[in-house]
Amino acid sequence: MKQVVVEALQTASPMPIEPHMVERPLHSQMGDYALPCFSMAKTLRKSPKLIAEEIAASVSHPAIQKAEAVNGYVNLFLERHSAAESVLHPILAEGAAYGTSTLGADGVATIDMSSPNIAKPFSMGHLRSTVIGNSIALLLEKSGYCPVKINYIGDWGTQFGKLLTAYRKWGSQEEVERAPITALLQLYIRFHEEAETDDSLNDEGRAAFKALEDGEPDALALWKWFKEESLKEFQRIYDLLGVTFDSYNGEAYYNDKMEPVVEALDHKGLLTESDGALVVDLGEEMPPCLIKKSDGATLYATRDLAAATDRKTTYDFVQSIYVVGNEQSLHFQQLTQVLKQMGYDWAQDITHIPFGMILKDGKKMSTRKGKIVLLEEVLKEAIELAKRNIEAKNPSLKNKEEVARAVGVGAILFSDLKQHRKHDIEFDLEKMLQTEGETGPYLQYSCARAHSVLRKAEGRGDQGITEVNDFEWDIITQLQLFPEAVRRATVELDPSIIAKYAIDLAQAFNSFYGNVHILSDTANQSFRLSLVQCVSIVLEESLRLLGMQAPREM
Repeated sequence: MKQVVVEALQTASPMPIEPHMVERPLHSQMGDYALPCFSMAKTLRKSPKLIAEEIAASVSHPAIQKAEAVNGYVNLFLERHSAAESVLHPILAEGAAYGTSTLGADGVATIDMSSPNIAKPFSMGHLRSTVIGNSIALLLEKSGYCPVKINYIGDWGTQFGKLLTAYRKWGSQEEVERAPITALLQLYIRFHEEAETDDSLNDEGRAAFKALEDGEPDALALWKWFKEESLKEFQRIYDLLGVTFDSYNGEAYYNDKMEPVVEALDHKGLLTESDGALVVDLGEEMPPCLIKKSDGATLYATRDLAAATDRKTTYDFVQSIYVVGNEQSLHFQQLTQVLKQMGYDWAQDITHIPFGMILKDGKKMSTRKGKIVLLEEVLKEAIELAKRNIEAKNPSLKNKEEVARAVGVGAILFSDLKQHRKHDIEFDLEKMLQTEGETGPYLQYSCARAHSVLRKAEGRGDQGITEVNDFEWDIITQLQLFPEAVRRATVELDPSIIAKYAIDLAQAFNSFYGNVHILSDTANQSFRLSLVQCVSIVLEESLRLLGMQAPREM
């Protein structure tokens, strides 16, 4: 639509018109598009008001119903009949593919996301990285990239020496198999409690980790078992969220890949000694990047440098995205800067996607009665609340369990993704599950309502468009914005753009539903049903890009 407006203005304007010069007015009564003429005044030596009047009088295009000059603006009103057809036909023809582009040109984009720690609970703290990363992957795929989702598991470090020691002293195979995370966490906690009065335990823990690093078979077998059991637990949560991964290469995978990085840094003359440690000096802009401690131990930076170079070699990415909290911003700035100093021009393709915290009553949502808030428990609580709401409102609904799961999980996902990722989120499960307001259930209910209309229609309607009222026009306007919303969300790596778009489309549809007799009025019925079908297609695709499901009955 915008391109048509630009073409119409080109023939009427004394100066070239670029797409960025054309705006959308705040209110529909001011037109569908507007051209401010203030920037032309100096060049043309005329007042903006006169320029607008001259352009408006000269606009002549079959797609433009009228052009009005108002206070230095040219307000343009589209010819609704042809515009409606030009929007609806592609959506009906392409279906869920509407909005797909070749922006990424099949380039690979790696996404480092989720990354829970082995033998530790999957807490609410891991939710944001998981769902933001998943939505970004879906957006990239929609826009012609080949996303590779990497779950960079925390599966290495001195804590495993402590865990091995604790298991050998107090552990039970049956308990670990019955409840892996709970049993392993209790052993880890017990180790620290006992070590407060028996310092020799710390020596045993260090020795056990040294044996693990040296590849001692018994230590390695136990470590692999802890990892396998933990991943089984995590998988249950990923299944609930509908999230999959292309790689589970965690910290341990890069053990033999760090020394070549250190050698490369040394060869390039980038390493300097500081209090016995090896660092890369990053100038006055940021602190030096610590590569090796004075005892020779490597750090997160060493491992991430190894991971970055390995991913470039393995995938030849055009983008390498890290979905990690705000608090790691300095770390990723240092990482990128070190890679640039190493002479890797692809360092500019690394992007850190920071995000805020989840809050409860204004405080960090990290404890509940002194315990970690487990994501699985929160998801199950949301599903149970959704089920209760369904029982109260629609007790005869088929597939209640399936719908409750889609609504409960979707409520949590949407509550997260509707906010810009840098913002902190206030967690309120009951508000999230409301079917009114800017919530996931509101969007899902809107989808279900559209499908209900289509089921009742049973193929009715065989007339073309005779007129387009304001409620219908609002939907047309929203539908044609979808491809641009997908493009912006992809470029800015910001799923909230799609979440906000979905709310606007659902609100336009519900206003139409409440004010237009879709089925009882035979005039324009075919057009209106096509409109409803297009809403269902675009709304469902919007939810899919957020990682949500769209039940057809609720």
